[in-house]
Amino acid sequence: MKLHKITAASLFLISNFWFSQEKPKVEKETKIEEVTIIKTKKAVEQKADRTIFDFSEQPHLNSGTVMEGVKKLPGLVVTDIAGMMYQGKPLDVYMDGRPLNISSNELNGFLEGMPANAVERIEIITQPGAEFPATSGGAIMNIITSKSAKNYLSATYSGNYNFTNYDKLRSRTNNSLNLNAKNKYFGWQLNIGQNYRESMMATNIDDLSATNTDGRRRGYFAKGALTFDMGLDRLLLNYDIYQNDNSSHILSAGRYFGMPYLSDDDSESNSLRQDAVATYQKRFDDPSKKLDFKYNFTSSVSDFNQANRLQNLNVLENKSTMNISTFKIDYSQPLQLLDEGKISIGGLYDHQHLETESRGITNLNYRRQTAATYLELQAKLNKFDFILGTRAEDYDISGTTRSSLNATEEKLHPFKKFRLFPNASIQYNFMNQVYLALNYNKKISLPGISSLNPNNVTYQNPNSVTTGNPNLQPTIFDNFEAKISAFDYAFVGYSMNVANNQVVQMVTRETMTDPITGLSNDYIVNRNMNVSEVRIHNFNVGLPIPFMIFTKPFSEIMKFDFNPDKINFMYLYAAYQKHELPDLDTKGFWLFNIMSQVILPIDIKLVANYSLIPTGANYYYFETVKPIGNSIDITLSKKFMNDRLNVSIFANDILNGQQMALRSLAQQPYPVLGNKYDSRSFGISVNYKIPTKNKLAKEAPNLLNQEKKEENGGIITPAQ
Repeated sequence: MKLHKITAASLFLISNFWFSQEKPKVEKETKIEEVTIIKTKKAVEQKADRTIFDFSEQPHLNSGTVMEGVKKLPGLVVTDIAGMMYQGKPLDVYMDGRPLNISSNELNGFLEGMPANAVERIEIITQPGAEFPATSGGAIMNIITSKSAKNYLSATYSGNYNFTNYDKLRSRTNNSLNLNAKNKYFGWQLNIGQNYRESMMATNIDDLSATNTDGRRRGYFAKGALTFDMGLDRLLLNYDIYQNDNSSHILSAGRYFGMPYLSDDDSESNSLRQDAVATYQKRFDDPSKKLDFKYNFTSSVSDFNQANRLQNLNVLENKSTMNISTFKIDYSQPLQLLDEGKISIGGLYDHQHLETESRGITNLNYRRQTAATYLELQAKLNKFDFILGTRAEDYDISGTTRSSLNATEEKLHPFKKFRLFPNASIQYNFMNQVYLALNYNKKISLPGISSLNPNNVTYQNPNSVTTGNPNLQPTIFDNFEAKISAFDYAFVGYSMNVANNQVVQMVTRETMTDPITGLSNDYIVNRNMNVSEVRIHNFNVGLPIPFMIFTKPFSEIMKFDFNPDKINFMYLYAAYQKHELPDLDTKGFWLFNIMSQVILPIDIKLVANYSLIPTGANYYYFETVKPIGNSIDITLSKKFMNDRLNVSIFANDILNGQQMALRSLAQQPYPVLGNKYDSRSFGISVNYKIPTKNKLAKEAPNLLNQEKKEENGGIITPAQ
């Protein structure tokens, strides 16, 4: 068939339109007395302030752990140095609309222990509005695990098994069961699961040491929810519990004061996290008027011990306890302003207490109180949408610290401030699903727990020291963004983030001399520091390309009714990011992501994903020595039994190219840090919707109209 010639600009716009018609898969259609319910999903959904990725119907994302799925999201970068970033912005991680408040040291393990097929969707909120805490920093990743409860008992089993044979066979399993049901007055939901993960990590610290860590993670979780409908009002009760039991065998070799050494250690860590929420949703005859009251209590306790086998002594013995109490109120109602207006107001009080111990001695006692209120106006005029808001927050941070066991106790540098955080956005709709958005907001990022904690919880050998800095100051962000989006999938965007007092990780090589023997020893110090100002520029573009543009004429393509499960396409993502540092001439880096879907015979879906960050660029105070990512992942999936059973076979990092090597630019000569995980794995994933008795057909059709379905998911997730 003769190919039609299309200009580059036309191809861009037309392909976006074609792919957008991949609409939304019809998940369920039920007819009752002329009433039809249709629930639709999109693989990717672009909104003015966020990008939404559906996990429930994408096997290449939900066939492993949440962390494995997150790493495949275009534009998201995960490193051991700077944590998670999306389009140049540091991510604050939420779950079901609530901040995790978890240390960066524990976050990776937490997400690795959760099966991805228990996640409904992930929202990347690049422009958090005034209703979100100003402490959200640059952006928010909200992991939605809940699923909407039905008017009958429903049950779903999810599980997967995978293995890696890097140097020996290591197994990994995840299993979860989701149950939910509701009627006119009452609903409940229960999600329970377990995970087991064996892993290996090889680490090189310059020429000083080489370490191999063989680890095992065991985790259990339960998420429960109750809802009570009282006329128009609703009471929601949530309780989540996570328990992790991890162990590692750490074998390290190097030189210490001129003598070779062999370190053979065992580490044990245990953590228990509990989260309880009570939400009362007051509703009115006018459905656009809402009043919510929410109380949230979070408790987290962890123990970490590391012992040397050869010397039979404890190297580390650390504990931490964190309690957070939050009360929040939100109100919104229509406002006679321009074409469509809305006003939202609210307030929050948050109290956080963190205490850490080392060998029975309290070395950090940290308290933080935050009082906040916000006001936000929304309006519409013709093709323009406007948002204008501000948030006021008052902080009172205090505490004490002890840098070593013999040091005297010192007070933390207090932070008692009142600040305003404005936000504004304007969106112009060129046509249906094509718009230009301009956004600005001011945010603050308070130092994370792991950054403040003076405990060394990442000990590997005598040549490595990692400590927190209890005197870190908060970071103030000014975030600017411009984005053109077309039909959810295609976009071009530019953002700039100006961070004052940015917290960065510094790695230096230092020398210690024994005053008695006169022998010297080099060691690596990893610490956190405030940098006066950091500017991050990010340019990114996403473009879907349906393969049919190469085989079908334009007139035929425009008549095609697209189905996301039946279309062959490629999605291209590219980004250029540059960090401007005050004392360093930096180079930007490119990020590439390619995802391709091909429908094989008998409706087998093949999805391949590749991501890469090339070498030679600056990532804060680090330079890439080897490519980051460089991973090819392949998933084959097929649905059976009227789509109730979804089976996937997957291979992650099939070429075993995923590794990391970074050169620290904090001092000369530049030390090099490198690590290699056993990232290549093969496995199978199963998602089965267990048949249950459907009572929906026996219910009156008016019950369907009484369902109060919130925007952010089912009964587990209260409205934001």
